[in-house]
Amino acid sequence: MKKHIVCFGDSNTHGYCADPADCADHGNRFNEEERWTCLLQKMLGEEYLVIEEGLSGRTTVFQDPLYEGLAGIDVIAPILMSHEPVDLLIIMLGTNDTKDRFCASAGCIGLGLARLIAKAKEIPCWGSRGPNILVICPPPIGAEMVQSPVSSTMGAGCPEKSHALEAEYRLVAESLGCAYLNAAEFAVFNRVDHMHLTRAAHQTVAQKLSGQIPALL
Repeated sequence: MKKHIVCFGDSNTHGYCADPADCADHGNRFNEEERWTCLLQKMLGEEYLVIEEGLSGRTTVFQDPLYEGLAGIDVIAPILMSHEPVDLLIIMLGTNDTKDRFCASAGCIGLGLARLIAKAKEIPCWGSRGPNILVICPPPIGAEMVQSPVSSTMGAGCPEKSHALEAEYRLVAESLGCAYLNAAEFAVFNRVDHMHLTRAAHQTVAQKLSGQIPALL
């Protein structure tokens, strides 16, 4: 059986494109030749199965009063069980958690991540090596976001909170025995809404992960 890699994230795992000029199909989602998950599959080869589980707006644990089904903790069990045996779970969440309507500090978002990881570890879905999780801290939201069209729904303070996530996430990953990557070291957000990966960044993320994942398995 192939090694099952579940990529659990938000719009940056789903492949949302905020700039149609940056997308080959000129739509609002990068295609299968552009998304990091699909590129990762090609780079890793036939011994692996890279599974896309990205949903725009998804949070770690916070219930969104405007939209249903966005709290990751509510769906992590059925998602992992549907793809068992899971050899590696990649979690890249946190950008949406900074929204003003959740009233969550970076510390609280870190606690949400810890709770999500703890639940994932308890799910009887894992392959022979047991729970195996890679946490990726997303790049921080650009300060210019407050001047973009999404500022009215994101609210105040998002860039500042997202910059503080790296330290929180690193501590959570270390304390819970998870592998860790800081995406700000190798990927950037676009210059439209300042919170979504560019086409080039999808390529970079895939390249980085393709070099890291074999050692995790």
